[in-house]
Amino acid sequence: MRLAHPPDDIDGMRDPAMSPLAEYTAKHRFARISVRKVRPLLDLVRGKYADDAMDLLKFMPHRGARLIEKVLKSAMANAEDRGVRKVGNLVVVDARGDGGPMFKRLMPRARGMAYMIRRRSAHISIGLTDLSAPADGTSDKDRD
Repeated sequence: MRLAHPPDDIDGMRDPAMSPLAEYTAKHRFARISVRKVRPLLDLVRGKYADDAMDLLKFMPHRGARLIEKVLKSAMANAEDRGVRKVGNLVVVDARGDGGPMFKRLMPRARGMAYMIRRRSAHISIGLTDLSAPADGTSDKDRD
């Protein structure tokens, strides 16, 4: 059974470690884009169903949307590989963009000065969970 919209309590889960609710995860580390450009897009998909998030990202003109779309597809494939039947009914419980290392370059300026150019990178993490599955990890047969 799919709800009209996911519960609101998963929206505020931003821990330093991956969310304990995230069963299926995927990461794109060292993505050559600034985290500042990716975070607004991650805020859009957090808390949505996976297929709704894919539709949302597909029609966005941003380069960061293509990167997030790939990570989301990977997380959905990881869930499918682990036995989830309806991958579109998974909910994005964790969508994070963390800063990666920077390439530092020098830009020559007037009067012998130089400015630092920082080419930033990002680590993009997506975590999915199945809200229809029992939370305690037991199946219906085990409860009887």
